[in-house]
Amino acid sequence: MKKVDDFVSRLGIRHPIIQAPMVGVSTPALAAAVSDAGALGSLGIGAIGATQAKKMIQQTRALTGRPFSVNMFCHPPAPRDPGVEAAWVRFIEPLFAEMGEACPTQLSEIYTSFLEQEDTFEVLCEQRPAAVSFHFGIPKREWIDGFRSRGIVTMATATNLYEAKLIEEAGIDMIVAQGSEAGGHRGMFDQFAVDELLSTSVLVQLLARATPLPVVAAGGIMDGRGIRAMLALGASAVQLGTAFVLCPESSANGNYRRNLKSERAMQTRLTSVISGRPARGIVNRLIRHGEQLGAPPVPAYPVAYDVTKRLNAFEGRHENHGEFAVQWAGQGATLARELPAADMVALLVEELRREMRPPNAV
Repeated sequence: MKKVDDFVSRLGIRHPIIQAPMVGVSTPALAAAVSDAGALGSLGIGAIGATQAKKMIQQTRALTGRPFSVNMFCHPPAPRDPGVEAAWVRFIEPLFAEMGEACPTQLSEIYTSFLEQEDTFEVLCEQRPAAVSFHFGIPKREWIDGFRSRGIVTMATATNLYEAKLIEEAGIDMIVAQGSEAGGHRGMFDQFAVDELLSTSVLVQLLARATPLPVVAAGGIMDGRGIRAMLALGASAVQLGTAFVLCPESSANGNYRRNLKSERAMQTRLTSVISGRPARGIVNRLIRHGEQLGAPPVPAYPVAYDVTKRLNAFEGRHENHGEFAVQWAGQGATLARELPAADMVALLVEELRREMRPPNAV
């Protein structure tokens, strides 16, 4: 398949598989293990500053000589509304009280967008990872050109055809087609726009027909059969996130792992309650509390994330089994398998090969 061959050749990898850059879950060890196995490992640095980002990149490079990717968040600055934020804090306070913990009195914008991080741009230009990817939007053309001049491949997430066209017009090299099945944050440029919640299969077909750029399918893909299906629909590669959460190299904690291996993984939901932006995760009491009838508006992203992360910080002191935790997972969560990252890549590749074998082949 020429599209696949061109994709792996351009990135210097062996398999058309990308490990999603899951912030808070992906680690240098996970990215390096995936890359060493011939796929493309990824780091999520959207929630950290330039100094820590440089450290993570250097740690990864110390573990592997293979290509890997780095992902940034390109969201607009949070519009602050003290009234909305105060009402949300009052609404969440009973959950803190239930654990005997103090609720914050005010919230903050806990991290800034890559759009405002000139120092992080400079770090990426200096470190030169094989690829950089963007979520929630795209940076200015000057930065995109800067990456290209340094031989860095650029990718950006699209959830619809309009966003894909903006990515193409901006001069970005590849499009990550994120279907509504995907775990974690929707990559919508405008979170208040109407979201048709296109499935991965529909979105991949739309983009493969509408743009000459390579399309990476993301959302609900958990095994070789799923990979084969997306390649048949026109994708040049696939991106898997939930499939790698149970790898020992990820930083997912015990509650997260237990819930992902339990019946709770059968129920995921897209919600803005956790962070202020739509994201899919395992349903818990925090989500149900925030979505109940009469709940106040959720503060802007990532301000709402501030109170969630503070609540989540007390998880270790209380046996509430992740009821207030951030546990992103896609609709394929019940298909997750617990394997070292290298073994996971090898299994996915073998499954893909079996799927691509002619029916009567031995």
